[in-house]
Amino acid sequence: MSKRPGEAESWQEQRVEKAVAAVPEWQTCDVRYRPVSGGISNANWRVDVEGAPGAYFVKIPGEGTERFINRDTAHEASLKAAETGYGAQVVAYLREQGVEIFEFMEGWRTSSNQDFQQRDVRHKALHALKSFNDQPLLAECKTVFDMLDEHIGQVNSLGAAFSPDAAWLHKQSRRAQAAILAAGLDKVPCMNDTLAGNFMLNDRGDIRLVDFEYASNNDRCYELALWFGEMFFSPETERELLEDYFGKLDNACYARVQMHKFLADMKWSTWAIIQHQVADIDFDFSKYGAWKTLRARSVLNHPDWENWLRAV
Repeated sequence: MSKRPGEAESWQEQRVEKAVAAVPEWQTCDVRYRPVSGGISNANWRVDVEGAPGAYFVKIPGEGTERFINRDTAHEASLKAAETGYGAQVVAYLREQGVEIFEFMEGWRTSSNQDFQQRDVRHKALHALKSFNDQPLLAECKTVFDMLDEHIGQVNSLGAAFSPDAAWLHKQSRRAQAAILAAGLDKVPCMNDTLAGNFMLNDRGDIRLVDFEYASNNDRCYELALWFGEMFFSPETERELLEDYFGKLDNACYARVQMHKFLADMKWSTWAIIQHQVADIDFDFSKYGAWKTLRARSVLNHPDWENWLRAV
């Protein structure tokens, strides 16, 4: 049910109304807002403004997300994505509140893992990612190694518990880091959050990228590895996508992606420990983190793990 400014009953609604009040052009108009489902970092809202050509999508930062989201970088990445034609149009950035406002994407829906079982869909998504990755560098560089170190420190500062085998997992992370750094990083703008829900589809099968909160300059293969892992692609599909993305496929590139899949699961499992402690979103972060840790272990238990370390 939609509400008007002044009708807020929860603190989340109060935040939306504060954002609405910060847009001068909306102050003399009839404004209505209602929640939009989805998202495990922020609260999302649809805002309808009398006389506007369309609705607006307003993203309200979740509690504690300042620990790992640089809103200035997220806004910069949103603008870059819009320039490629694969991103939503940015309407405003309320910097003091960390709030981004976009055109509401009428006629588009969030994709699911099932959508990416279609070859055309996944290759269109690949080209959208590559278009963003090929943009000029962002102001902020934060690799997966930086993220993981940051999260480990945050977990320790919160006094939260790691999994019983965390020392071994972190040792393997350092081994992967040493191998990848020795080969050299290919730093490009990355979404760093390639969940199926961050790809939008319309009836024609076109793709748009949304949600750039975690964006930074990172290793190009991390972007692909995170997406591959989230989509549960087969090794054959991964090789096909890598050949399309790079124009060729070699063992070193494939090995690099596999190591980054482990690092991605380590990053997000550690992130989930933090979110379990501080988040105000109704989501089972403990279960999510446990699942990510299990997947990280599955990569380490692959018979080619040691070969991948040597191949890069």
